[in-house]
Amino acid sequence: MMACLLTFLFIIGACIGSFLGVCVDRLPRGESVIFGPSRCSCGAKIPPHLNIPILAWLLLGGRARCCGAKIPFKFFLLELLGGLLLPLAFLSQKNILQSAVFFSLIACLLVASFIDIDTMELPDTLTVGLAVVGLVISAVFPRIYGTTSASIAVQRSVLGLLCGTGTLFWIGVLGEQIFRREAIGLGDIKLIGAIGAFCGIRGSLWAIFAGTMVGTAAVLPILLKRCLGRGGANISILPFAPFLTLGTILFIFFGKTELFLQMLS
Repeated sequence: MMACLLTFLFIIGACIGSFLGVCVDRLPRGESVIFGPSRCSCGAKIPPHLNIPILAWLLLGGRARCCGAKIPFKFFLLELLGGLLLPLAFLSQKNILQSAVFFSLIACLLVASFIDIDTMELPDTLTVGLAVVGLVISAVFPRIYGTTSASIAVQRSVLGLLCGTGTLFWIGVLGEQIFRREAIGLGDIKLIGAIGAFCGIRGSLWAIFAGTMVGTAAVLPILLKRCLGRGGANISILPFAPFLTLGTILFIFFGKTELFLQMLS
């Protein structure tokens, strides 16, 4: 029974991941993510049987049938991540409402991460909009925040938002003094505020420091190569949203906090 449920969640998650790919593709261009059929980069419509999440990309070998153009790997990756993370969210929360809320947060963070990688920008519709949604959810579903009181839940949400933005802001100020250039973008500060609105103070701090540790581990080999005169990629501008997203996912799945008390019993 559990295997059937997890398989079903994987399929639903993969379909959601396919929609996330649409968001990553269209939001930076200001296009609607709701209206308009799926199209290839050449403009041809993609028929439903060639738009099946995960399978279509594999069967087509990562290339469009209409024109042979390469289908970006990020679309396959988003579908796979969606398929994996939805059942994992359910297993970690063991509660349908909490699973839905935190998977929705993860989904939005994935969109923000891939847009940040592509454009080095984070649209306010994602960052500010997500923060507002987090505050509203705290008032409507306070049990997700470890309390039955809406006022306490909203307080925790607001404190998480303020703590996250404040901490990352001052890290950015310190980094700017050290490196003599902007270290943390305003979009990243807004994004951690949204994370804090959902996950509280501990969640925002977890995302910052876990994300920073992972980011540092990823950058160190490149820095070492450059120091040894062996080249290496230019890391003067590095998207930080993917690392914040990873830190948040680790917190949701493994973080020990009042958010994960047994609720809604």
